[in-house]
Amino acid sequence: MKAYVFPGQGAQFSGMGKDIYENSSLGKELFEKANKILGFEITKTMFEGPDEDLKLTRVTQPAIFLHSSILAVTIGKSFQPEMVAGHSLGEFSALVANQSLSFEDGLTLVFKRAMAMQNACEIEPSTMAAIIGMDDKTVNEVCSSISDVVVPANYNCPGQVVISGSIKGIDKAINELTKFGAKRALKLAVGGAFHSPLMKPAQDELTKAIFEIQFSKPICPVYQNYTAEATSDPEIIKQNLIHQLTAPVKWTQTVVHMIRDGATSFTEVGPGNVLQGLIKKADRKMPTESAVFQES
Repeated sequence: MKAYVFPGQGAQFSGMGKDIYENSSLGKELFEKANKILGFEITKTMFEGPDEDLKLTRVTQPAIFLHSSILAVTIGKSFQPEMVAGHSLGEFSALVANQSLSFEDGLTLVFKRAMAMQNACEIEPSTMAAIIGMDDKTVNEVCSSISDVVVPANYNCPGQVVISGSIKGIDKAINELTKFGAKRALKLAVGGAFHSPLMKPAQDELTKAIFEIQFSKPICPVYQNYTAEATSDPEIIKQNLIHQLTAPVKWTQTVVHMIRDGATSFTEVGPGNVLQGLIKKADRKMPTESAVFQES
């Protein structure tokens, strides 16, 4: 079975999607539609930068969603997903790819999510940190032992966990995990504590938006971050999307479960190849590739 996976925030780069815009009539149409839906020319920032603007959450999230979702529909007849998954933000691209969401509704939700998360980040100073060379169990135990807010946010692959929380919580966790033997414990240049309890204000905003959108029965299962399990039930998909904002991204578990359920290869759809690297660390024999624009 062929699995398609969609990257999240951090995969952006200046110039992303420009080749599709210039060489695909459908791609250009969808990018222009996105400009109208968002109320500003996101294509200008995507194609020309500057990089600092592209790093803003309210720009980054819809930009990555657009690149992935538009690439998926312009790949050609070879795009026939049998299972999909997305890392954090990428889950929305996955839901458009398996037809749970329309392109327009997916973009609307992503933009509302981005704005809500940006607003939540401004309430309390917070950050994230990558922990390398430490098992999940130890990371969990150390985070649980700290009174300040700090939790595992992304289980990316074996030996790589991202933690999220208050500045004090992250500093204490880095200190403790270094003592326990982490190879690296590095703060990330992010706007806030994504996938942590500090995103509760954003979760409340997103809940209302999700229940205003029509979700359809998908053409193939989606493996969602919250459970790492497959579902095709629109109501469960909604609930998992809501939980996702304050719960960890179980990417390691997702890859394992997709392979368990019959995935024979993974194709990454969107900017970069970060997910391919994470999948290889979970299973070095698993074939991976990047989606290629094919429409003439």
